Amino acid sequence: MSCNSCSTGKDGLPKGCKNNGTCAEDGCNKLTVFDWLSNMSLPNGEKPFNCVEVRFKNGRKHYYKNTEELPLSIGDIVATQAQYGHDVGVVTLTGELVKIQMKKKSVDINNEEDVKKIYRKASQKDIDIWQAARDKEEPMKVKARQFAIDLNLAMKISDIEFQGDGSKATFYYTAEERVDFRELIKVYAKEFKTRIEMRQVGFRQEAARLGGIGSCGRELCCSTWLTDFRSVSTSSARYQQLSLNPQKLAGQCGKLKCCLNYELDTYLEALKSIPKSDIKLETEKGIAVCQKTDIFKGLMWYAYEGQWMNWFKLTKDQANEIIELNAKNKKVQSLEEYAEELIENNKAEFENVVGQDSLTRFDSPKRRNKRRNNKNRRRNKRKPSNNNAK
Repeated sequence: MSCNSCSTGKDGLPKGCKNNGTCAEDGCNKLTVFDWLSNMSLPNGEKPFNCVEVRFKNGRKHYYKNTEELPLSIGDIVATQAQYGHDVGVVTLTGELVKIQMKKKSVDINNEEDVKKIYRKASQKDIDIWQAARDKEEPMKVKARQFAIDLNLAMKISDIEFQGDGSKATFYYTAEERVDFRELIKVYAKEFKTRIEMRQVGFRQEAARLGGIGSCGRELCCSTWLTDFRSVSTSSARYQQLSLNPQKLAGQCGKLKCCLNYELDTYLEALKSIPKSDIKLETEKGIAVCQKTDIFKGLMWYAYEGQWMNWFKLTKDQANEIIELNAKNKKVQSLEEYAEELIENNKAEFENVVGQDSLTRFDSPKRRNKRRNNKNRRRNKRKPSNNNAK
């Protein structure tokens, strides 16, 4: 699904709105919520929930009261209450699912600062002013970055967002340390002739706002569906036996990838029954050290100290059995016994499948056709010999 400006052109090729998922239409917006209650009717006497979810630039969303009881649906452009003037956004969710979303995000419907009002459906004049303000944002961002460089400020202007009526511009920036930008605001106000608001965001929030393609080849999770940023540590990579290479573990934001947490719980559950890799096995032949672990298959490879090239594969149960015996000051004879037992138990019985019974079946010479040979003999008998003809 795409917006009107993303649809196919007259030449049959996709035009593309070039807004990277942040266009004003409803088709290709970020963080879309599927309304699975849309085809369900309310019980008799129940009034529809009077709040709606409105999306602004780059997935920024807020909840607003529909005090005027306007007939709103997903995709409608509305003028909403702001601190000064009004803002313009797109309705992305209506009905009872908004109540569930507000409860999930701990938004109090009675708090006027969190839940403001919807003034009206946006008129054509509102939309024209809104689009004109949006067109100013990219050239403004180039100038704003140059002004910050000229003032030697250790900050990066990542994005600019105009209010719907064009009366205010919000500058989003990232910085390692606290920045004194009082002089910068004066320069911006003099140059851009509008009210200025500076808002610092984290590096992950910056990546979520701007979007992009991850190393997996898909769009960034934070810009498409992920809304909560849980802390990610290098221990998540260690549990999953990943290489601690910062270039591979870091995402577009320069921080550890959020996807390192996705399968972490499964790995931690599987590791509960597997002995720790730093525990050594004591045998009559020598002390064995763990070299490798296959978490989900429950297999471990050990090697004797001084014989690092010879690895012996054991199951986690066999390793736990040896550890229990060592705890009782008992030693097993050698790891070879356990490794041979594992090989015997895992011998697979293969059956011949059609076309797989012989690997050298194409090497054998072709059989001569007996029917052809018989026909040739009969023909030779019927033909008179040259001696008889003379």
